[in-house]
Parts: sequence; C-alpha cells; structure tokens
Amino acid sequence: MSSSTTYALGAVALVLIVLIVIAAIRWGRDEATVRNDGYGSVRDPAVHSVLEQNGSILLGRPDAKKTIDLFEDPLCPGCGNLERIYGQEIAQKIDAGALAVRYRLVNFLDARSQSKDYSTRAVAANQCVAEAGSGPVYFKFHTELFTTKRPSEGGRDLNNEELAAIARAAGAPEPVLQCITTGAKVDFARTTAMAQTAALGAALGGSAATPAVFDGTTKIDANDENWVISLTR
Repeated sequence: MSSSTTYALGAVALVLIVLIVIAAIRWGRDEATVRNDGYGSVRDPAVHSVLEQNGSILLGRPDAKKTIDLFEDPLCPGCGNLERIYGQEIAQKIDAGALAVRYRLVNFLDARSQSKDYSTRAVAANQCVAEAGSGPVYFKFHTELFTTKRPSEGGRDLNNEELAAIARAAGAPEPVLQCITTGAKVDFARTTAMAQTAALGAALGGSAATPAVFDGTTKIDANDENWVISLTR
C-alpha cells in the first residue's frame, strides 16, 4: 500500500478517534448469563480460517449459510464480554454451518495500552494464526485473547512472546509462533486496522464503536440476548 494511502488512513483514524465510543450495552455487565455454556470452542476440522486481503479474518465452514461481520478491538472490555457471553453459542453455530464470522479487527485503543501498540500487535497475532487456516485453532486463540488473557486498559499488556505462548496453547504450529514473535505482520495489521476503523465509522455514521455486529449493511442489536439465534433461524 502506498505511503500516501497510509497517511490518508491515518488522517481518517485521527478524526475518528475523537468520535470513538465504547459500546455500553447489556453484555458489558459481568453478571450476564453465558449462552450455551458448556459447548466450548469450535471443534469441526471443516471450519477454516482465512486471512483476507484487507486484513479481515473469515472463520467458518465453506458451506456456511450466513456470514456476519464483527468489529472488535483486542483491548475493548465490551468485546471481551461479548466473546465471553456469546462465544460458545457462536461456536456451535459455526460448527453446524449455520454461521460464519468475519472478524474485522481495529486498533483505536492502542493509546490506552501500556505499550501504546498492544491492539495493533494483537491484531497482527490474530492474522498470523488465521493465515495458517485451522478454524478450531484460530477460534481458541481468539477467544483466549479476548477473554481470560485480555489486558486491562492502562495496565500491563502482553508482549509478542506472550501472545505467541497463547497461540502455542491453542495448537498453532511453529511458523505461526515465529510470525507473532518477530512482529512480521505488525505493519500490515496497523494499516488494515486503520482501514477497518474508517469503515466502521462510515457504517455507523461517523463514530466508531466496538463491539459492532453487522448482517450485511444492517447493524445487529446485540442488546437482544437472542441475536445469535435470530440470525440463524
């Protein structure tokens, strides 16, 4: 991507950062009931992860009936709660071929991380894992990163070696671990995450808020606890 394009995206991101809000909806509450608790992670080997040209990560079976877009920042507390509450329900729908998820990862919370680039590095780590193609491995890594391993804003975050250790525990092979530890995709992640932030801002009419779920161009109301079921009826 040309430097002029990168600068343009940077300018858009700077404008959007003023308008960014973190969605405060029902699954921001710690006491919300976990949906489909006990199912666990994606388990069907027919589920694949695909790293798309624009940095999005598509997770699902090739015959999935519906694809949704999910915008998340790795440091976002609301994103972590969405994954904690709905992750197992989503996993079951993915395994059944009823749903595929396109993860569109953003990095506008970099400044709120201690390292000042955690979101970008975590996006890069997601891209490294996704590129290897295993859906079960990617889902497990993504879930851990957004739930039990998610740093607090302003607190100590994870270095590349620690991100790689999470990927190893999820079953990622050695080339993926090297991709993460060397930061091989950090520049790509920064550029694509900025572009995703701009796309999210445009979709929401000027403000970027995460998490955000879209069915095509329709924003899903995740205040409705049955939103996953509604999408797959």
